[in-house]
Amino acid sequence: MAHSNSDQPDNMERYFNDPEYRRRNRKTEERNGMTNRVRRTLVITGLLLTVFAIYTVYLFSGLPSLEKIENPKPELATKVYSVDGEVLDHLFVKNRSHVSLQEIPQTAIEALIATEDKDFYNHWGVDLVRFMKAMVKNVFALRLKEGASTITQQLARNLYLGHDDKNLFDTMTRKIREFITSVQLERSFTKAEILEFYFNVVYFGRGTYGISSASQVYYGKPVAELTLGQIATLIALLKGPAYYDPYNHPERAIARRNIVISQMKKYGYIEEHEAEELKAEPLLLKTDEEYAMTGIAPHFVEYVRQQLSQKTEKYGFDIYRDGLSVYTTLNSRMQRHANRAVEEHLPVYQKMFDGLWNWSKQKEPRANVIDQAIRTSPEYRKAKSASQRDSIYSTLRNNQTWVDSMEKVAQQIEVGFVALDPRTGNILAMIGGANFKTFKYGLNHVTQIRRQVGSAFKPFVYTVAIDNGYPPTFELLNQPVTLIMADGKRWTPSNSEGEFGGKSTLREGLKKSINLVAVRAIMEIAPVRQVVEYAKRMGISSPLPPYESLALGSADISPLEMTAAFGVFANHGIYVEPVSILRIEDKDGNTIEENTPVKREVLSEETSFIMTTLLQGVVDEGTGNRVRSFFHLPAAGKTGTTNEFADAWFVGFTPQVAAGVWVGFDNKSVHFTNWDGQGGRAAAPIWGRFMKYVYEDQSIALPLEYFTRPASVFVDTICTDTKKLAREFCPNKTIEYFTEKTRPAKCDKHTSLYWREEEEGVGTIRF
Repeated sequence: MAHSNSDQPDNMERYFNDPEYRRRNRKTEERNGMTNRVRRTLVITGLLLTVFAIYTVYLFSGLPSLEKIENPKPELATKVYSVDGEVLDHLFVKNRSHVSLQEIPQTAIEALIATEDKDFYNHWGVDLVRFMKAMVKNVFALRLKEGASTITQQLARNLYLGHDDKNLFDTMTRKIREFITSVQLERSFTKAEILEFYFNVVYFGRGTYGISSASQVYYGKPVAELTLGQIATLIALLKGPAYYDPYNHPERAIARRNIVISQMKKYGYIEEHEAEELKAEPLLLKTDEEYAMTGIAPHFVEYVRQQLSQKTEKYGFDIYRDGLSVYTTLNSRMQRHANRAVEEHLPVYQKMFDGLWNWSKQKEPRANVIDQAIRTSPEYRKAKSASQRDSIYSTLRNNQTWVDSMEKVAQQIEVGFVALDPRTGNILAMIGGANFKTFKYGLNHVTQIRRQVGSAFKPFVYTVAIDNGYPPTFELLNQPVTLIMADGKRWTPSNSEGEFGGKSTLREGLKKSINLVAVRAIMEIAPVRQVVEYAKRMGISSPLPPYESLALGSADISPLEMTAAFGVFANHGIYVEPVSILRIEDKDGNTIEENTPVKREVLSEETSFIMTTLLQGVVDEGTGNRVRSFFHLPAAGKTGTTNEFADAWFVGFTPQVAAGVWVGFDNKSVHFTNWDGQGGRAAAPIWGRFMKYVYEDQSIALPLEYFTRPASVFVDTICTDTKKLAREFCPNKTIEYFTEKTRPAKCDKHTSLYWREEEEGVGTIRF
């Protein structure tokens, strides 16, 4: 039933006329108000406690676990070492390598404490007064105005907590976490251990974490060898590695370094006169000549990285985080000599080629180059329809600036160079391209290309001939020949100069690289299938066409294969597989993998030595004699020049080193001319320079050695006319090498002092 409000005026009247009623009513209102205030207080307090609890959970959820604090596992870079102990490069997400505190100079510790945390030995992880002052300043400034971090706090941030703050809330939270973690660190570790951790995890710029990596990147030497000025420069970087980068901002770096030095003087670590002397020093950084950004052998390091990547599943390691030590075969001194040889030859040859090459006279190559460049361009590949591709094709084809740039790229001369120890298979030096100073990723022209080898393949043909019992004096016709190929086409090979003659010995045929003699050999005394078998046995894994044209190098083979195969001759008939990694160790020095040479005997010692003497003739008197403009010790090798002079080769060896050089172009439409594209001109000078510098280097100290003749190989004097053992009456003689089975009979022409008359049918001497 509805209530009436008719009595409301009576209550109102009573309220105004009855004091006692008003008093009771006020008390009731006060009690209700207090109850409401308590309720509000409780609600607010509850909310605050809830927020605090949520924040506390959030705060502590971001802290590292006790186990993680007591067993820190920072990401460590993999170090790649040369065989002579030089760090070639680091493989990393974070470029960090570990060094013990005993290996770090005391001056580095003093510089760090003087600059970053003067009370390091007196606090328990946090300087509470500095911390509170900094927090207040940051809150009022609404930004991170002051850090006030101790060394321990910086370690906590670097080791566990990161730097990715998005706002002031994140910053304040991180600071509190640093506080808590720093206290825990001080409870778990000694001051010395904290310093060691710090020096190994802090960021020094240029992708380097830890003072050991920084020492290599900026100065190219171990941290123990740093001067105080260099140490001060590294400590200076801690305030802002990019801002104080000594390469990009040397003035800022010097100014900050001098502040570090002043702090060391202020706290009594150095005297005033020392400080003034140090401030006057230059930065003394590693120079560009030391390949500060790419290292001395970037193609080799990338080759090693690819092999390591293939081993990750087998061994379960992470090559970018696990701090492996990879000990390689590369000799850093030989690598520098290889770099020098290429640097001296290639720019000069490039300039010469640019002067000879004329795109307007090379219409077909030009069309091929531009067509290939367009079809491989990102724009063309992303096009979704034929009409879009046609439009892009037309646009790029008519963009002269773009066309000019593609032509310039296409006429860039490339190089592949590799040197091996033929006895162990160790790769001693490698240059995978002309871009070895700026190389990041790209084609390795030692391991990742296969190109026609031209006349550099001929030694395999001659090897079969020698092994089949034919002596170096065996003669073949140097006359034109026509063959019917498998596809029915007629093949009529010719000599490079277009000339031909009578007969030629195997020695002369190889020395002068006579095409027709090599073709006759593969037709008559060294069957093509046997040549394929021998080449495979000697280490050629590339496909080999079983046709007579193989004698002139129609096969595509990599420089690494060719060089290892030629090493068989230097190694007395034993093939050794090329190797780049000797040993892999984990961060604690435990061996994960160790490699030993894989060897197999593929030729007799007699055949390999006789072939060596034939290849010596190529270097001393034949197509490879440009080597002798640089190098004059025992050497053997073979030039290679391909069709249309597209590829130039020289592969050769000394008793201790085998090396191969390929020079050519990435785009096969571009080629040398008949003058500048010969292997003897384009490739052999690099080989000669390299060997000269290696053998002159007293720090390498390769002894003078000669090719050793086996006891079963005989050296005889022969008549150059009859190719038989010379008599005292033979007018022209030379030495030659034979096995017992191939030693010829004595000369049957110059049998007496009267041989001329006897030859002419005259029996007496006229006085």
